[in-house]
Amino acid sequence: MVRTITPGRRFVKHRCGFEWEDGEPTTPQRGPLHTFDELKTRFPKAEDVVSGQLERANRLKEQYLAVKPDLDPGVEAYWAKYRQVFSPDGLWTCDPRILKDFANSEIGARPGNQATFNSAWNEAGDAAAGEATRRTIEYLLYGPADVPLEDRLEHLLSGTKPFAMTGFKEALLTKVLCVMYPERFLTILKYKTTAGGKREIARAVYGLELPSDELVNWTLGRLILWSNDLLLTLVGEGFVNQQHAASFLWWAKDQRGE
Repeated sequence: MVRTITPGRRFVKHRCGFEWEDGEPTTPQRGPLHTFDELKTRFPKAEDVVSGQLERANRLKEQYLAVKPDLDPGVEAYWAKYRQVFSPDGLWTCDPRILKDFANSEIGARPGNQATFNSAWNEAGDAAAGEATRRTIEYLLYGPADVPLEDRLEHLLSGTKPFAMTGFKEALLTKVLCVMYPERFLTILKYKTTAGGKREIARAVYGLELPSDELVNWTLGRLILWSNDLLLTLVGEGFVNQQHAASFLWWAKDQRGE
């Protein structure tokens, strides 16, 4: 509500910016839709971080890197195994239970509770659930070349692909990308979450306000990838791997002052 006009009538505003008088019949008008390239250009960039905020983040990084990381030595071998599993040949020849194990494993990245996926798997059975999971991963990694990875990810998140496995959503899809492209993807599996997703980390560590996926001009698939690339640029070099860099960002998010 913006203001009360008369008793029982209000002037209200939607988060998209459209304003109207409550009770007045009208058709809301959306703002202009932007192309993929226009949206990517409008997405926050590393140079948008103010100097003081960047200096603070760099001091935190220096402090964090002074301590030798305690990393799980089994992650590299585990992920190498699943890079083979997710290869074009391995994906359709592996035991389907290996795919279910991946969804519930916390080695290298923690996708959280996967009750929806597990229930759907158990209801469908290994064969049907395995095929749906294979097709989901296949579309994400090897889908049409003319469809950007960001949009293939969005198709699986939004449910526009009927073959997609139930419950194999943001955290698990991002985890697949982390395994297949370990040099590019940070092991931060959600765009936004109260525990600290990419959006919350960008705000807390670098003072950047990233777009909300609820706004009509953005899609979650694009925001997931673009925020990952932005944080990867900002965090810079000096880390053992992307798990190490992600651990720093989670730690830095909770540092309230110096």
